[in-house]
Amino acid sequence: MTDAGPTLWNLAPLYAGAEDPALDQDLKQLRQAARTFRRDFRGRIASDNLCADLLAAALRSYESLQRLGLKPYLYAQLLFSGDSRPDAHKALLAKVRELWSEISEEVLFFELELLRIDEEHFARLLKDEGVAAYAHYLGQVRAHAPYTLGEEVEQALKRKDLTGKEAFVQLFEELTSSLAYRFQLPDEEQPREVTGEELLALLHHPEGAVREQAFATFLDKHAEHGLVLTSCFNNLLLDHAKEVELRNYPDILTPTHLSSETEAAMVERMMEVTEANYGLAQEYFRLKRQLLGLPAMKNTDLYAPLDNQQREISFAAARALVLDAFAGFAPELAQAAAAFFDEGRIDVAPRPGKTGGAFCMGMMPGLAPYVLLNYTGNPRDVATLAHELGHGVHFALSQEQNLFHYQASLPFAETASVFGEMLLTRHLLDRESDPRVKIALLCAKLEDIIATTFRQTVLTRFEIAAHRRRAEGLLAPEDYCELWWRENTKLFGDAVSMIEPYRWGWSYISHFIHARFYCFSYVFGELLVLALYQKYREEGEAFVPKYLDLLRKGGSQKPQELLAPLGIDLADPDFWQKGYDFVAGLLSELKSLVAKG
Repeated sequence: MTDAGPTLWNLAPLYAGAEDPALDQDLKQLRQAARTFRRDFRGRIASDNLCADLLAAALRSYESLQRLGLKPYLYAQLLFSGDSRPDAHKALLAKVRELWSEISEEVLFFELELLRIDEEHFARLLKDEGVAAYAHYLGQVRAHAPYTLGEEVEQALKRKDLTGKEAFVQLFEELTSSLAYRFQLPDEEQPREVTGEELLALLHHPEGAVREQAFATFLDKHAEHGLVLTSCFNNLLLDHAKEVELRNYPDILTPTHLSSETEAAMVERMMEVTEANYGLAQEYFRLKRQLLGLPAMKNTDLYAPLDNQQREISFAAARALVLDAFAGFAPELAQAAAAFFDEGRIDVAPRPGKTGGAFCMGMMPGLAPYVLLNYTGNPRDVATLAHELGHGVHFALSQEQNLFHYQASLPFAETASVFGEMLLTRHLLDRESDPRVKIALLCAKLEDIIATTFRQTVLTRFEIAAHRRRAEGLLAPEDYCELWWRENTKLFGDAVSMIEPYRWGWSYISHFIHARFYCFSYVFGELLVLALYQKYREEGEAFVPKYLDLLRKGGSQKPQELLAPLGIDLADPDFWQKGYDFVAGLLSELKSLVAKG
């Protein structure tokens, strides 16, 4: 990977280090800004005499205050994600979290007062240009009005979060990032210490025994820490149940639907259609077993390479492939992605103490986003690079939005990332003439789709079931294992057998810890991308500016409004099935190539 340029991100444009005096200075300014904001606006927003100029000034001041606090907070998170071991990194993250909680209490009055503005008065205020610039944010805040409590109660809840759910989130992160594993490959003389990401990468190893041993080693280590991991889950799920009860939400998913502007019936319909199409996944699993020449298919074989050679792709080659794929769609896309490499905003290789998986930290308008990978050189890692750079491009293009409209809402959180993967797949297929390679590429794409639709539905169903069971009482590790096994069995059917350690597969999914009920957004994003890609194939170059405009809008409009210019209607009852019809087409294309081979 040395030929790809720097493989560690450069956080120096943010701060010089955990003890940078500039960081402390920003935190002092944040405290002062919060006090000033409270002095200037408390009691004036809910007033019948509120004028548009005052509200616009308050909104601008509130945005400025939030930006001042976000820079040190996000820096601390990036520093900790890069290496969670140094005490200085832990201390800084704790420090900014505690201050953020304190500041949130001090300015909490603002959003609470926004809820108390009379509806007719609010409609008149929205006619002002300065207020209208924040219209979508204001609408989102006011949507939570029926479930919002008084200022003192809300302050108490935020204060307790520090030693409650946020503490368990940090405990989960510190534990899982610190896990070390001993593993010996067949060509090595003795076991050596490896990271969890390196073990998961071995699921792409050509030898079935290595795949199974690697995954079992990874899962068994989590089982060893089952007491702590189960405690994290139990307490976080209980915390959510108590908040739902306290706020009188009608359902445990209501907060997610409110924040993501999704309808419960729409999401349920999407998951029901996905489950009705589990047969497509099982048909693929049987075909993959045939291609691998296996007597039976285990879940450790799902990502096995089709040839006897373990393909390793250098990071330089991965970078070139992704940038070329993006450039083939729009030069602007490739330029935004290339900036991550040119400006040192990407952290590449796995190492002890580094957060597992991959993510793109969107930061905020005025601060460029960062990407974290755990690149090991297998083909799936190339798709992950395209995925995270898709996120990165989305954040880069939405920089023109204000802070409150910068982040895409949950339904669109995965759209640009999955579209980036689709561009990579088509780029690879179009430049390839060898039928065997085409078969491998189609298999990889189908596996990606299975992972981002079928598997994410399994995860969502598990999460919902776990929350509902936790509301009835404390869950033992075996309870989580049983729920996990049951939901996965629905997907695999009799096409795939699961190795016994996979009962602990729930324990390392960080989305359950960080972003409650987030996983259905992957399903939404994948199926939406299939629809968008079909539009691209039909419209050609005319589609490109419409897609880029969609990304530029960030989260400034409701999902239906954002999609209207592209001719997509989420209310169409057949919308979700059309995505799976596309999947069926890819599967037919694969079967045809296999039959000819």
